[in-house]
Amino acid sequence: MQLPANISLETLTPEAVAKTIDHALLKPDMTIDEVVAGCQLCLRYQTASVCVKPCDVKLAAKVLQNSGVLVGTVIGFPHGNAPTTVKVFEAEQVIADGAVELDMVLNIGHLKSGRLDEVREEIRSVTQAAKSKLPTCCVKVIFECSLLTDDEKILACRATEEAGADYVKTSSGFSTGGATVADLRLMRAHTSPETVHVKASGGIRTLDYLIECLQAGADRIGASATAEIVDEMRARKAATESH
Repeated sequence: MQLPANISLETLTPEAVAKTIDHALLKPDMTIDEVVAGCQLCLRYQTASVCVKPCDVKLAAKVLQNSGVLVGTVIGFPHGNAPTTVKVFEAEQVIADGAVELDMVLNIGHLKSGRLDEVREEIRSVTQAAKSKLPTCCVKVIFECSLLTDDEKILACRATEEAGADYVKTSSGFSTGGATVADLRLMRAHTSPETVHVKASGGIRTLDYLIECLQAGADRIGASATAEIVDEMRARKAATESH
């Protein structure tokens, strides 16, 4: 769903808000029943996607078959420390299981060590493997911005774009900080809008903050408070229309 040119409470709809959300089901202690319930929530609200752990991709794909809700998962999650070959294998496996969107964590330590060529080539390897298996696969690269300097974030933006991935993403939601407006503006300013999108993730629990993130340049939002956010949008729209 296309977002309006001028994003605000007035120009957005509850449906448009829902279609910005990748609903996160990534807690390590989440049960199978909770995963199914989360997928069913995505069906009811018609989110952009669900983002599940790799072990839950088959289940999510079954629940969400032909629903319009995409199945996403994570690669090298949450810290990005797996070898490139493992990340590539994981990407190929989850696509075989039914995933169509992959959120991969870059190698944070290598980025901070200045090994930018290795970081870029790893992103390229995962992206090419994914798109070879599924040309329409969407690859998002998680930076973990709370652990990086602004210069490192800019280098990560450049590496992601040069490697051919589709999104830059702020955070895993499992580190020391989440999405900030400053980081989103920085990431939007240092990637090409025609080819690279921006995903905000980590700590987005209210409608107002979701809208701030969209205004800062994001067009996807990673969140687990989906019902609360969309219900608040419906309530505020209804209150406006009643006046």
